[in-house]
Amino acid sequence: MFFKNLDRRLTTILLIVFIQMLGGAMVLPVLPLYAQRDFGLPAPIITLLVSSYFIALFFAGPWLGRLSDTHGRLPILIISLIGTVLSFVLMALANSAWMLFAARILDGVTGGNLIVAQAYVTDITPREQRTEKLGKIFAVFGLGFIFGPAIGGFVSGAWGEHASFWVAAGLTLITVIIAWFALDETITPDQQTANRNRGRTSIRPAALMQNPPLMLILVVCFIVQFGLGILQSTFSLFGAAVLFAGYDEATTNMGIGLILAAVGTTQFITQTFLLRPMLRRYREATLVFVGSSVRALGAVFYALATSPWMALPASICFPFGIGITMPSLQSLATRTVSDNLRGGVLGVYQSSISLGVIFGTAFGGVLFDISPQMPYWVAAGSGVFAIFAAFILWRQSEA
Repeated sequence: MFFKNLDRRLTTILLIVFIQMLGGAMVLPVLPLYAQRDFGLPAPIITLLVSSYFIALFFAGPWLGRLSDTHGRLPILIISLIGTVLSFVLMALANSAWMLFAARILDGVTGGNLIVAQAYVTDITPREQRTEKLGKIFAVFGLGFIFGPAIGGFVSGAWGEHASFWVAAGLTLITVIIAWFALDETITPDQQTANRNRGRTSIRPAALMQNPPLMLILVVCFIVQFGLGILQSTFSLFGAAVLFAGYDEATTNMGIGLILAAVGTTQFITQTFLLRPMLRRYREATLVFVGSSVRALGAVFYALATSPWMALPASICFPFGIGITMPSLQSLATRTVSDNLRGGVLGVYQSSISLGVIFGTAFGGVLFDISPQMPYWVAAGSGVFAIFAAFILWRQSEA
């Protein structure tokens, strides 16, 4: 059972992540259409608007993670959540394109919500259980993205596009209240002081280069998220051009939504019901290797698909591979540094995720212009490098 044996703090943080991801997923499919219809932005600028959040988070992530080490998890989490509330309000009130960009960048600069939530979970979880518990964060993340787009579509259809931003802001405001009243700080004042005094040991580029296991983890993470960014930016276009070619617009939209729902459902099932028994039998490094291989296979299946039914195997393999890879990578990352740098290393890890999504989103459209299948062949090809890095990581863990 998903909530079986969860303590109050873990249940609370999972609830916060779910509600926030629900709000974020409501806005994600609405934002591009909002920018196009209300502000007349062309597609390249809309893609940049979507990417601006990840670009800002890439630079802010390590800093926010380190701040949570030195000033406590709870204050940084609350500030990050408030930043998200303000960004949604700013989108709802926007009367120019620059306000939309400002809102997205604000959300990215204060985007420590997930970073701090992950660090919080590592604080309250024994090392041997971290992958399983972090998997639950990814599971509720996926659950939010199953229901969020559908709710966002209904709200915007019933009350207009602005309504989605107001509802998302209200949902995130609820998480601020929950965090304020229901969570306890996990970093004691003495630990915060000690972490500040150890500031010279923070995660810097030179320190990364001197930590080969962490570098391998970040490489695999980047490649996995690069493939995911490609999927996010091109799948609707690929579905309309290939999978649902010849179908009417309503059928195409519904079909693409159902396939993406299958992706989210597979990720949720993987990280809720399959990850724990797999961890009992295999090490995290083994799951990273297997997951990277299955994810690459899923990309190949997408490239070969010519009908909706042919896309279903890919929609199982791709999220299953990511579902067992990402929590395992994250847990391994926290073991490559001392405990006082957990928040910092998770910030670097999140920046690697953001960088992968930025590049995947940016190049996805260019690759699609070459051929609708090209983005998925590139995702599969890059997956070979992830498999190689994962294999080295596995060999090191067996040594």
